[in-house]
This record gives sequence, C-alpha cells and structure tokens, in this order.
Amino acid sequence: MSNNQCQLKPKSEGPADIRARLERDLAEAERKAHRNLAIYKFMNFGYWAAVWVHLNQVGRFNKPNPFSDYVKLARKKGGEIDAKRNPK
Repeated sequence: MSNNQCQLKPKSEGPADIRARLERDLAEAERKAHRNLAIYKFMNFGYWAAVWVHLNQVGRFNKPNPFSDYVKLARKKGGEIDAKRNPK
C-alpha cells in the first residue's frame, strides 16, 4: 500500500473524537467551498457547500449556513424559482 492511500486505523474513537473530527471536516468543507467559489469553480463550490450542509446535519451542530447570503443574493438577482412567489 502506498503512503497516499487511506489506511484504516484499528483503534476505536469515542464520541468526543468523532465530534471533533466532524467539526474539523465541517471547517475544511467551508474553506474549500469558499476557495472554489473564489476561483470560479462553481460545481466544486456546490459540492463542498453540500458537504458542509450534510456534516452540519449529521453532527447536529445547528450552525447557521455560511452560504445563505449567497442564496439571498441569487434570489434578488432573479433566481427565485418558487412559482407561488413569482407567477408567470
């Protein structure tokens, strides 16, 4: 097995270790989402934003979504898709 491949760690992790790892992964997903948005990699931004949302739900952190301002801006720019709000 090369050094680049994932190696299973035989020791078991406790709940505090798992929560700490989830928090680190949550911060990493937010960093990667913002980095990808900054360099116009929109699909990658969406991927990491979705990872952030998923980790926030799985970890039950209930943190406010750091991407909600972007959603509000997109809605202002005409991206509203709710037919009840914007009938055509």
